[in-house]
Amino acid sequence: MRSNHVRLNCGITMPLIGLGTYSFPNDKKRTELAVHNALEMGYRHFDTAKIYGSEPALGKAINEAICEGEIEREDLFLTSKLWGSDHHDPVSALKQTLEKLGMEYLDMYLVHWPVKLKPWVNYPVPNEDDFEKLDLESTWAGMEKCLEMGLCRCIGVSNFSSKKIEWLLDCASTPPAVNQVEMHPMWKQGRLRKTCGDHKIHVSAYSPLGGPGNAWGSTAVVNHPIIQLIAFKHNATPAQVALKWGLSKGSSVIVKSFNQERMRENLGSFDLRLDNEDMLEIEKLEEMKIMRGEFHVNETTSPYKTIEELWDDEI
Repeated sequence: MRSNHVRLNCGITMPLIGLGTYSFPNDKKRTELAVHNALEMGYRHFDTAKIYGSEPALGKAINEAICEGEIEREDLFLTSKLWGSDHHDPVSALKQTLEKLGMEYLDMYLVHWPVKLKPWVNYPVPNEDDFEKLDLESTWAGMEKCLEMGLCRCIGVSNFSSKKIEWLLDCASTPPAVNQVEMHPMWKQGRLRKTCGDHKIHVSAYSPLGGPGNAWGSTAVVNHPIIQLIAFKHNATPAQVALKWGLSKGSSVIVKSFNQERMRENLGSFDLRLDNEDMLEIEKLEEMKIMRGEFHVNETTSPYKTIEELWDDEI
């Protein structure tokens, strides 16, 4: 197995650095160009979702590269996600995703959030009346059906707490291969990483830099004096330090910059070596549990008042 890949509990390998394709506003041409550039740089793992609106652009760029002989489908790892409004029928949802991508199968299909929404809710910030009671056993049975039908090679989850992971495992015939969550030096996810590790579930980090450049994000991670001092010590960038920390914890990282210089810089995190002193200094960073991502907890409309309630509410 190549050093820049991880072997998942489903038996397949996944590149440790993936390019996320969420952007706001969603710009099809810009996404296509970014994917072409990423392929030229060596990216082979691409992350999308129905709610991102980037599936058609990602598929178009990849299919163009395949047709031009630049890459083969078998060399790529493609991830997409089941949105909350599609929990009633994951198979149909995945078929629609594959049609948008122009692909015959996904490498990974994730349950995007442990939240069920009414079928017409195709926007990222649900209202209070948009929620339905989650039947995770039924949802997961649909995910397992996707796997049985050969529509994907692996199934997993995203934004699942330790409690919901344990609950899912009680009803799952096939365990999730991945739990994709926000994780970075100021939100280390220690408890969750242990729970997932105990069950051989790989933790994949989105917003591994803290989400700078996004409306909900923060530059607190890359601007933190400790991160910057470590970067200076190794003649690296703060982004590379943050990414290497995540990789050093055994996680994969999903980076989202479409800037060519930063895309190359992010791949360079593989070459950085953090010593024990560096890791101990990073462990001292305070936690910054701020909700990010395309789904937000709206304190005035959501039945969940905090991210902890969203993750840990007893169902």
